[in-house]
Amino acid sequence: MDIRKALEILGLPSLVTRREIKERYRQLARRYHPDRDEGDAARMGEINRAYETLMEYVENFRFRFDEEEINRHNPQASLNDKFKM
Repeated sequence: MDIRKALEILGLPSLVTRREIKERYRQLARRYHPDRDEGDAARMGEINRAYETLMEYVENFRFRFDEEEINRHNPQASLNDKFKM
């Protein structure tokens, strides 16, 4: 699933924090969870996939940013040295 579709499913804007993603996921889970009377298993599956997509993106983005920061502050370090920090 692409990021735009995941944001659309969760009803989130394109600039969003990790906390906002989690809060929105919890709101939708309370509403659509299949254990609830008004629950919708198909919709909940879609919500779960969207949440997982966004959280994976956030984690990967953070890792890439951290690696870029390390390179910027210590450009002479070897790859092994960078991950010993």
